[in-house]
Amino acid sequence: MKLISFVLLCLVSSFPSTEVDKEKMPWSDSRTLTWSDFQGIPNAGDDYVASTNSGVSFSYSISFKNGVKDFNFTVESHFYPKLSWYRKGQVNDYILGHEQTHFDISELHARILKKRLSEATFSDAIKAEIKVIYEKTEQERRDMQNRFDVETVHSNIRKNEIQWELFVAEQLRSYERWK
Repeated sequence: MKLISFVLLCLVSSFPSTEVDKEKMPWSDSRTLTWSDFQGIPNAGDDYVASTNSGVSFSYSISFKNGVKDFNFTVESHFYPKLSWYRKGQVNDYILGHEQTHFDISELHARILKKRLSEATFSDAIKAEIKVIYEKTEQERRDMQNRFDVETVHSNIRKNEIQWELFVAEQLRSYERWK
């Protein structure tokens, strides 16, 4: 059996592989974020009171046995405590809910990526095709994160915040199969 393995780790932030990579928290529907999860140092130049660093990582392997291609993958969303921060005395549970929604958006896109990879039919250019699927999904994730902050003005418009929380929760339910 000829085995070709590829591992690709794709993260939101463009930070080098460090100890921070080892300290990541997977998304879970049974555990939401708490302020104690935010262990980073606030950025002095930022206007906002909290920042969530989350992303989607995936790895895959391709093997060929008797000319048959076997494709396996793992996709996860993570929260990075050391890169996430808040300003003490300036936050509350409402702000924490906003930060949780950012993490939920990353989980949603992990599920979307799982669905797309599961349903894809690959040619011999599988690595390039996987890259296209990942990059499209990652761009959509970034765009949604930005839209969320723009439309809620970083949580300042409560009506929009509630609409976003409901929308993301519904999307997570609709992609439950790819959890």
